Amino acid sequence: MQIHILKSKIHRAAVTGASLNYEGSLTVDIALMEKVGFIAYEKVLCSNLANGSRFETYLIAGERGSNAVVLNGATAHLGKPGDLLTIMSFTAIDEREAQNWEPRVIVLGPKNTIINHRGI
Repeated sequence: MQIHILKSKIHRAAVTGASLNYEGSLTVDIALMEKVGFIAYEKVLCSNLANGSRFETYLIAGERGSNAVVLNGATAHLGKPGDLLTIMSFTAIDEREAQNWEPRVIVLGPKNTIINHRGI
């Protein structure tokens, strides 16, 4: 049997900008994306720790080293600069594989720098 399980997560990503008039998506620094195994246009589930909103969107690779996390399009209504997001993607794996599964996770601190990680 296949189950859906957490694949990758960026925890406590501070929103650095919002662009209401941009096509909907979430821009994230490509270096942060690569660290957890996210790929451009991958579907993600986001939760905003400041206001409790949860939303699905897809990722756009941002400039390497920028530490950018930008809400685009309709998602710009769901947060503001400084809000902390959890950005998650999931995968389907065999139930037996889940026993030893470890997702790739980074925790961000000031200026969206990595302060902790696991599964990497």
